[in-house]
Amino acid sequence: MSPKDPLDDLSIEELEKLLREKKRRERLQRLQRLTQGRSAPPTSSDPAAPAHPTSIPQPAAFPPHRGRSERPMVTSTRTPKPSLLKSGLTRLRDRLLLLVELGALLGLIYVVLSALSELQVLNREVAEARQSATLGQPLSSVAVLPASSSPPPDYLPGPYRSLLGTSSAPVVIPTPGPRQAARIVIRAIGVDAPVVAGDGWEELKAGVGYHIGSASPGERGNLVLSAHNDVYGEIFRYLERLETWDEVIVYTQGGVPYRYIVRAKRVVEPREVSVMDATTQPTLTLITCHPYLIDTHRMVVFAELVR
Repeated sequence: MSPKDPLDDLSIEELEKLLREKKRRERLQRLQRLTQGRSAPPTSSDPAAPAHPTSIPQPAAFPPHRGRSERPMVTSTRTPKPSLLKSGLTRLRDRLLLLVELGALLGLIYVVLSALSELQVLNREVAEARQSATLGQPLSSVAVLPASSSPPPDYLPGPYRSLLGTSSAPVVIPTPGPRQAARIVIRAIGVDAPVVAGDGWEELKAGVGYHIGSASPGERGNLVLSAHNDVYGEIFRYLERLETWDEVIVYTQGGVPYRYIVRAKRVVEPREVSVMDATTQPTLTLITCHPYLIDTHRMVVFAELVR
C-alpha cells in the first residue's frame, strides 16, 4: 500500500494559500538575483507572517533625485541669434533717424530766426524812412523803370555816406501842394498806403512813390506811381491780379479823391520807360517788379480817370 500524500488532507483554501506563498518566495529569489547578491530581509516560513513593503531595500545604484533648481549651470558659447542682431540694427537706425530729425529741426529754427531778423531790419529802415523829413533826389530822366527790388549799384545808406564823406546836398523837391497825391486805395487787392514824393530806393521804403514831374491826380497827363512787390511792405504784391474795371482811388493832400478804372496791364522790360510818357488824357500808371521774388521784368497797370 502506497504512503498517503499529506496534501490530500488539505482543503482547497489551504492549497491556494500554499501556492501563493510559493510564488511569493520565488519572486523574492528573483529580486535577490537582480540586486546581485545584496542582503535582503529574511523571509519567514510562517505563512501568517505579514510582508511589510518597507522591508525591500532601495537599490543604491540609482542617484538621489534632483530638482530643477539643483541642475548645474552650463555656460552657452553659441553666437547671438540673427533676431538679436536685427533688433540691434533697428535700434541703431532709429537713433540715426532721430539725430537727422533733430538736425533738420535746428536748421529750420535757424532759418526762421534769420528771416525774422532780416524782417526786423527792413521794418526799421521803413520806420526811419517815414520819420525822416529829407526826401531823395527827383528823377527827371530815368534809364530804367522804378520799383526795382534791388538797390542801385552806387547805393549807400545814409550813415555810411557821412562816414565816407560822399554825402551831397539833396536836390530840392517842390513843396507838396494840395493837389499832389497823398494816398492810394485799391480795394480789389487790399492796398491802402501813403504816397511819397520820389520813386527812388529810399523813397519806396516809406510807401508808394510818386514820379516827380508826372501829372497830379485828376490832371490831364500821366500820373505815375510805383511800389515794391516783395520788400518794404510788399505794397504792390498782388498788382498783377487787377482786372479791367477794377477801381483805384488816389487822394490828394487836400483830401480830394479821384477815381480811376483799370483798362489794361502789361509785362515789360525794365528799360521800357515809354510807359511813363505824358498822355493827353488824365491817366494813371502803376508799376512794380515781376515776377514775384525774381524781378526780371515790370508789371504795368494802366487806368483812366472816371469823370
